[in-house]
Amino acid sequence: MTEGGALIHRSHRQQEAIDSRGAHTICLYFEIHRIVHLKRYRFFDIGADHYYYDDYENERSIADIVDRSYMPALNTIGEMIKEHGDYFKVAFSLSGVGMEQLELHAPKVLDKLQELNQTGCVEFLAEPYSHGLSSLKDEQVFRDEVKLQAEKIKEYFGQEPKIFRNSGLIYKDEIGEVVADMGFKGLLTEGAQHVLGWKSPHYLYHCALNPNLKLLLRDYTLSDDIALRFSNSDWEEYPLFADNYIDKIAKLPEEEQLVNIFMNLSAIGISQPLSSGILEFLRALPECARKRGITFSTPTEVCMKLKSMGEANVPVALSWMDEERDVSTWLGNPMQQEAVNKLYSVAERVRIIDDPALNLDWMYLQASNNFRMMSTKQSNVGVERGIFSSPFDAFSNYMNILGDFLSRVRQLYPESIEDDELNSLLTTIRNQSDEIELKDKEASRLQARVVKLESENSKLHDQIDQLEEEVKSPAKETAKGSRKGATKGACKVTAKGNKETKPKAAPKTARRSPRKKATE
Repeated sequence: MTEGGALIHRSHRQQEAIDSRGAHTICLYFEIHRIVHLKRYRFFDIGADHYYYDDYENERSIADIVDRSYMPALNTIGEMIKEHGDYFKVAFSLSGVGMEQLELHAPKVLDKLQELNQTGCVEFLAEPYSHGLSSLKDEQVFRDEVKLQAEKIKEYFGQEPKIFRNSGLIYKDEIGEVVADMGFKGLLTEGAQHVLGWKSPHYLYHCALNPNLKLLLRDYTLSDDIALRFSNSDWEEYPLFADNYIDKIAKLPEEEQLVNIFMNLSAIGISQPLSSGILEFLRALPECARKRGITFSTPTEVCMKLKSMGEANVPVALSWMDEERDVSTWLGNPMQQEAVNKLYSVAERVRIIDDPALNLDWMYLQASNNFRMMSTKQSNVGVERGIFSSPFDAFSNYMNILGDFLSRVRQLYPESIEDDELNSLLTTIRNQSDEIELKDKEASRLQARVVKLESENSKLHDQIDQLEEEVKSPAKETAKGSRKGATKGACKVTAKGNKETKPKAAPKTARRSPRKKATE
């Protein structure tokens, strides 16, 4: 197809999308997050070893998931955008911790995401930097994390996230209120049946405590058809084809316009191996949807196009994990609760201290995966425990690491100092530091001013010298010209005098008197 033909074809697709605004639209979202694996850390390491991470496992696991999942999936999405233009759209959410791991071990993934970003068909969302549980435990930590991750997204992709997505799609009314206060327009969460009741997830809703925050609810059936069941030969709908999948959406009531399909990107290639045909299925979705008048929209476009159908009351936290769709996968047993509570007990002190080394470990230790490894629940989704043999093994190892981390916090600032006192002391120190910094800046500014004035003074002196030279030069020329003119005039007068007036002869008496005297 020629370039002109491609443009015509694309324009046709765009027109079809415009004409079908009143029909169903698919909001497709992928999560990208990688855990930082903790190394085997024993009780006797406390106080002696402050490095907690299994570098080999981190590098190995990321290389594996990048080759088997991330790059094939992202390449396929890139081909879909290239083929269908801005008809096909998709959203991504990347944790700050996950981005750091990709920076270290697989920067090509970030390069590919930047390439997709240039198409204008991709939206990047905000989430907690650590991919942790701060939204349930500490509001200030939660706010700081979200701000930090949003800044990193803007740094990489030039987008300021307008839509928020929490770790594990965790949500309750109080979280929505905080997210709305932070300026976000929408939030992605789970369309849990125990919350919706008779309501459908195929509408746009809003936060019960702040109607300005729109809620996009995941259709867990359609999402899990791809993420969990696609390659299951025992599933009654196996094998699943793209046209049959789109038919399910096309058969929804006309007023149910929104279909939110949310999943981990690792579902493509890991949960569902490439040999299952998952990439071919994904690649066929846009064309099948277009034939049935179904469009694709980013979360921001959904919030702009559709009106809320009412509030969603969520007094108790929900998530997209397990059949319960609650937070029990991370906080369901005493071990998990002890670990989380112990960690966040020093949240205020870590924030006040603001030590770079502590902050780095603080982010990695918050990651929700650490607590999921301690889960004793039966789950239809396998738990990735890494090097740990059991939930108890994961708990023991984590608490040893946490013990060392807490001792480092105490070493920097003893527990005898209360948080308020510590905050006051550190505020004084920082104020003094700021004052010194301001004085240094003022000194630098004055020094720069002195240098500038000296430079200007030198230039003025040069200009004065130049002017003096210019004044002297005409004077010399004038004087020289005067002397030359006078000489010429004198010569002229003398010559003229010699020519016109002969010198008078001396009186004869004057000439003769010597001879006469001599005769005498």
